[in-house]
Amino acid sequence: MKLFRSRIRPTLGSVIGRGHLIVALVAVTMASVSLTLLGVLALRVYADHNLQLIARSISYTVEAAVVFNDKAAATEALALIASTEEVADAQVFDAHGQLLARWQRPENGLFSELEMQVARTILEKPISLSIVHQDREVGHILLVGHGGSLMRFLLSGLAGIVLCAAISAWVGLYLARRQLHGITGPLRSLAAVAHAARSERALDRRVPPAQIAELDNLGNDFNALLDELESWQTHLQSENETLAHQASHDSLTGLPNRAFFEGRLIRALRNAGKLNERVAVLFLDSDRFKGINDNFGHAAGDAVLVAVANRIRAQLREEDLVARLGGDEFAVLLAPLHKIEDAERIADKILASMDMPIALPGDTSVVTSLSIGIAVFPDHGVTPGALLNAADAAMYQAKRLSRGAQFTAGSESSVVNLQTRS
Repeated sequence: MKLFRSRIRPTLGSVIGRGHLIVALVAVTMASVSLTLLGVLALRVYADHNLQLIARSISYTVEAAVVFNDKAAATEALALIASTEEVADAQVFDAHGQLLARWQRPENGLFSELEMQVARTILEKPISLSIVHQDREVGHILLVGHGGSLMRFLLSGLAGIVLCAAISAWVGLYLARRQLHGITGPLRSLAAVAHAARSERALDRRVPPAQIAELDNLGNDFNALLDELESWQTHLQSENETLAHQASHDSLTGLPNRAFFEGRLIRALRNAGKLNERVAVLFLDSDRFKGINDNFGHAAGDAVLVAVANRIRAQLREEDLVARLGGDEFAVLLAPLHKIEDAERIADKILASMDMPIALPGDTSVVTSLSIGIAVFPDHGVTPGALLNAADAAMYQAKRLSRGAQFTAGSESSVVNLQTRS
């Protein structure tokens, strides 16, 4: 059955040869149509511009005749210019719209009619130009273009396009056939190499089903290898992601750890320095954590840490970052910071979120509080270490003055900057 299916598949040579022929025909046809359209557009612009120039020339020539209402002089001047230019019909009107002079190209049978049809197709509309004498309109000219030169340009251009298209198609097919002979041999050899690569566990990309017999066999070999390696790749990728997450996050709260926080802080300060923005660091420390651990046990302490982490995270903006630095210490990165009051407002929200009791194992609950120190870049430090140290010192100042409060680094008055919650 497999042998029968291989026999009815088209060969590589026939498929690529037919494809090359189709591509060559499509490419030549599109190129020919594009060149034709571009040529017609260029002729149209040229013809319109030429008619404008002819109209201006006639305007200057017949200006005196129009001013003096001399029909004979106007007719003579009009014929002198129009007969030598690409004009089919030229009319001169006075200021009242009365026909003063007219010149029409003599009809020469079918070819002349064809030229007029070409002119009507390419040219948008007849050209109308005012005749001005001493800043006053004394009449106007109406010109209809003639397609003699346009017809010759168009025919010569089409002949050149057809000739170039035929030569391009022949050259393209010749090169395609030479390329075909260079592909079929290596592909058959590559099919044998694919079987060896499978036994050696070589990795390559997935190959979609092919209609060509040789490529279909090659794709099956590659896909068989990839199927065996896919499970290993998935397993290794999952392990790497798990290890990377464990290396940068706290296992208890799921928050980023100190290393992750410091890396983000470095990037935030670099960007803030370039954009002339502010960044705030909040250093948070639990006021009653040791007592909870001693009185209720480590399981209760863990529950408190998880609850505190969740409450802090709930008060932040999407772009802000909270991390557990270790023990009962947390840090918050606010970037960008528009004004210091925004950091103090967020600190107030975090302090307020600690008012609700935290449920502990064994149907008990406790109420904890935080002391928060605030440091702002570049006011209180320009490096990550200096900023963290300033926030840490401000936190200890807040803890010393009144627990469950916030304090901003560099504050002169504890009355104004220390905000105690009752």
